[in-house]
Amino acid sequence: MSPPPPEATVRSTPGTISWGYIDARLPPVLRVKSGQTVRIETVTHQGINTTQDPVAYFGAAGIAPGDVLQDAVDIFRKVKRAEGAGPHIITGPVYVEGAEPGDTLEVRILDVEFRVPYGVNATGPDRGAVPDLLEKPEQKVIKLDLERRVARFSRDVEVPLAPFMGIVAVAPPPEHSPASTKPPGPWGGNIDFRHLTAGSTLYLPVFNEGALFYTGDGHACQGDGEVDGTAIEISLTPTVELIVRKGAGKDMRWPRAEDAAHYYSMGMAPDLGEALRNAIREAVDFLQRKAKLSPAEAYALCSLAVDFRIGEAVNNVLMVYGAIPKRLFKGGPEYWHGKQDGIQDRGSRVEQGLRIQRQRCV
Repeated sequence: MSPPPPEATVRSTPGTISWGYIDARLPPVLRVKSGQTVRIETVTHQGINTTQDPVAYFGAAGIAPGDVLQDAVDIFRKVKRAEGAGPHIITGPVYVEGAEPGDTLEVRILDVEFRVPYGVNATGPDRGAVPDLLEKPEQKVIKLDLERRVARFSRDVEVPLAPFMGIVAVAPPPEHSPASTKPPGPWGGNIDFRHLTAGSTLYLPVFNEGALFYTGDGHACQGDGEVDGTAIEISLTPTVELIVRKGAGKDMRWPRAEDAAHYYSMGMAPDLGEALRNAIREAVDFLQRKAKLSPAEAYALCSLAVDFRIGEAVNNVLMVYGAIPKRLFKGGPEYWHGKQDGIQDRGSRVEQGLRIQRQRCV
């Protein structure tokens, strides 16, 4: 069966988005109680951060005007990106009642729906992990086959779809707000963590009253590292359950995550080696608490059984994560994902969502 319907919906409009900043000062677009579910529409910045309007931009790639989101057209016409702001358009903030600094916001990803059947990969000189590789800017509009759940990259290449939100965040501490959407941080943000698909959970330390939750930067699929600087950037609609864990964020240095198969530690830094060391420290601390191990035992277990990978190799601040298999541990509580059958079987609802969206654009 499908997840239960959300208890609230946030539309992506010029009045509910922030372009380029994660800001603790913005008024909430919605207030919810801990444990409530929210469906949040998002719009990709691709096709908006150009001199052409989105209909013309996507039309040049063969996208029909009726398949271009009216949200994107409205934002292009009515919202201007501030000087020095990051590139991304994010929806929020959502105020979660009871959340205070020192708490953790548990973000359960219940669903991730496609809003359109196409996305964009954009790269060029001074972009990505190898900035001198290309000589001119490249923008590729990639069409999706949602029934078969693949991206039609080229005539002979198809890429499986695994949609997730590149930016999942709470507002940063007041002294760091507003923060650019480009580099990630302890508050989450542009972590580009490809495992945040439906059925996963992200844990974020809270820095402000109400947590002030934002999301955006949808990705249809992405490899670890996002090495050319972008994924298949796309407008998505996640449904999330927002749960406040009192006092659980006091000692959190970085976000962490889990899904049915793994726990994930994360570390960030401008230097890749330091990001790796931070991820290892996080994994060691987690294993000490989880399995009552000594520091030496936890460090050894990281060497024996934890895979450390480059999650995000661009955006000025790099992210490395450790994938800790849950099968290492005997027993333990059932993961919430196991209580919901069919959570990843969303093909019919994806198509239904696109039909509804097309009706709005007419």
